[in-house]
Amino acid sequence: MARDQVVLSFHDTLLHRSDIELLTGPYWLNDTLISFYFEYLQRVLFMNQKDYLFIGPEVTQCLKVSPFEEINVFLDPLNAKEYKYIFLALNDSDIVETTGGTHWSLLVYCKLEDTFFHFDSSSSFNNHHAKVLADGLSKYFSPIAKSVFIEAASLQQTNSYDCGVHLLCNVDHIIGVSKQCKSLRDIGLVNRMIVNTKRMEILDLIETLSEKRE
Repeated sequence: MARDQVVLSFHDTLLHRSDIELLTGPYWLNDTLISFYFEYLQRVLFMNQKDYLFIGPEVTQCLKVSPFEEINVFLDPLNAKEYKYIFLALNDSDIVETTGGTHWSLLVYCKLEDTFFHFDSSSSFNNHHAKVLADGLSKYFSPIAKSVFIEAASLQQTNSYDCGVHLLCNVDHIIGVSKQCKSLRDIGLVNRMIVNTKRMEILDLIETLSEKRE
């Protein structure tokens, strides 16, 4: 079987065999896999709702490097100001044209609290990038007063390659507790067992979606 054979075409995401192999570990998850999961959440689990907006790596990268005057070009078509929580898949790349980078973390904007929460599984490695992104977005969401930025508590990875897995697990965890907690300050940490099984869960999801399209 060709290594780059398309395994799944899911809306705007094409998953190739080489992408799927990254889930078998121990490998760093690429932007395609994270984009797929964000798209699955948006288009399947939380379709036609105004609670959660999931912004994948490509658009997040554009937001991070674009001047404030251009941010509306990316967010207005998504009706971003209407959502309660906005999830952004952040990496440490400084290159404008591509995503990539070496580390993933999660930036979440909570509209009710007018606060950006940064969840980083590697000791705030992406803190600078998160603050740059939050500063630009703050002017878009809260033009009168600057939004609060909080480096949130996050379960720490025990290896050099699971940052993307932690990102996705943090997304799931926040969704699961957001309606019960008054603030994202109080959500607690992801269970490590969930992190350990997340790759297999995504593999099963891809297999299920692939079978439905056959």
